[in-house]
Amino acid sequence: MATCRLYCQFTVRRGVGIASKRSFTSHSSVASLASRRLKIDPPVEPETTSENDFILSVLRAGPSLRDTKSYLASILNPIKRRAALVKLHGPFTDRQLESVAQGLEYLDKLGLVSVIVVERDDWERGSASERADVIGEIMRVAKALEDQGARARPIPGPIVRLGPNPALEEDRELETIEAHVLPKDLTELRSALRSGEMPVLPPFALDSFSRSLRVDSNDVIAALVRGMMEAAALDMSPSMLSENFDLTPLRLMIINREGGIPSYARSGLPHLLINLGAEVDHIHETFLPKWKLTHPTALSNLRLARTCLSYMPRTSSAVIVSHRSPKSLIANLITNKPAHSSSLPHALLSGPKSITPHTPTLIRHGLPIRVIRQAGEIDQEKMTALLEQSFGRKLESKPFYDRLQKDLDFAIVAGDYAGAAIVTSERGSNPHDPPLTYLDKFAVLPSHQGDGTVDFLWVALHDESYGLGLTSALNPNVGGKQGRGTGRDLVWRSRANNPVNKWYYERSSGHLRLGDWVMFWCDAEERLARREAEKKEQLDGREVWRGKKRGIEGLSFVEDEERARLDRWGKIVTAIKSSWLPRKTVL
Repeated sequence: MATCRLYCQFTVRRGVGIASKRSFTSHSSVASLASRRLKIDPPVEPETTSENDFILSVLRAGPSLRDTKSYLASILNPIKRRAALVKLHGPFTDRQLESVAQGLEYLDKLGLVSVIVVERDDWERGSASERADVIGEIMRVAKALEDQGARARPIPGPIVRLGPNPALEEDRELETIEAHVLPKDLTELRSALRSGEMPVLPPFALDSFSRSLRVDSNDVIAALVRGMMEAAALDMSPSMLSENFDLTPLRLMIINREGGIPSYARSGLPHLLINLGAEVDHIHETFLPKWKLTHPTALSNLRLARTCLSYMPRTSSAVIVSHRSPKSLIANLITNKPAHSSSLPHALLSGPKSITPHTPTLIRHGLPIRVIRQAGEIDQEKMTALLEQSFGRKLESKPFYDRLQKDLDFAIVAGDYAGAAIVTSERGSNPHDPPLTYLDKFAVLPSHQGDGTVDFLWVALHDESYGLGLTSALNPNVGGKQGRGTGRDLVWRSRANNPVNKWYYERSSGHLRLGDWVMFWCDAEERLARREAEKKEQLDGREVWRGKKRGIEGLSFVEDEERARLDRWGKIVTAIKSSWLPRKTVL
């Protein structure tokens, strides 16, 4: 329903403000979708196979209502098309290039126009044919786009200049950008975008003697990101507000043959979501030598993403994707999320949602993550503001923080209290029973919901509790255990009517209805893995797992041997007093 709503609104509001032949094609695609979902008269134009593929690709993206609203707001208020910087790193066969071109054309139908910089591994630097090879490739890419119904403009000359921008001071925390572009240098690129054409650029730059030289495509892209941001800022002047194109880059997309950045925790399969605010050093430290052969550009692409996103808006992201998965770019555009949530249990990412070498890696600005183990180190004012904004209720502060002084196990804080998880150690009536690791609060500011903070926070929660002892818990949380220790069952409760429960069902090992509450838990994964391995057996030549089922809303699967611990947990959980003032004091 959210997808259908997206298309209906997109069709109505996009209007005729975008003058290109594809705007009509896009509208016919949208109309054909609406006719199926809303039972209205079909359009006069016959559907094409390409339009059907486009519609199916959008439907498969499965955006939530929040995703839909966010995407619509980015292009429809005001009605403007947006730009993406694309590094197209081949060589690709004609069939592979056709697939990539189709994916970029689909994005164009959704209002995102690609500015493409071409790169190939088989270009011989300094050879007599180097320049001709580069020009030939941008012409080939442009033709592939045209063959898919797009409009492309090859720009064979350089539009960036070698060396840092002399008018700007470099950020010493980031690598110096080896090229720059001035707003006046973007004239031809801007002309192409105004005409509804995708610029296709070579990795050329002008030196101080105005000679055109081949340079690293990463330098060209980094220069373009900064230059387009500066030009977009100038476009906000009253004389330029009528522009129907926003030069601010919405995405950085790196399309290559090797796929995303390999993850040590996933045995070389790609990272799903990278937090630039916390994970860069760890990725470098755990990058295995063999990956330098299988993924030779992975670390340089990570550096490029970090540099580019430092200039782009916080809502922007970078995605690294194999040429085998170009249509996944549609899902990323609409949802701004990874192909699969990085906070899902590993068991769920090995079935229908399995990760493959071609699963994209999404990179976000992210936030630093730190673990606090002393209640006195919590900033009560900031924590209170976070909890009250997230839950929409008034916290009964004194008894809440008095309880943390006594029972806090640890708290995880994302950034400057943009999100937090508070875990307590709870005991029942029997002092000989082990304490219960209880997730008391899990909160993210509304302004950070949808930017990856929820997943970053839950992954850190996994690292400090039920994931301990596993390779997947080796993430670099400041003050964290770095994966060392013994995993502990994590338990929490949620109101039965809480809409967030669907998210919890997917991440928990099990759940149990307790009156108005639902109790969730995540089994210590190391122990669970051993137990599941014992139950593994061969049946008709297939491996069958007879463990608990996950993520089925409304149903509780409880094995007989679990009854005792669940009864004990249930008594502890239901006895915990609310931290909130009565509803009449809702914020």
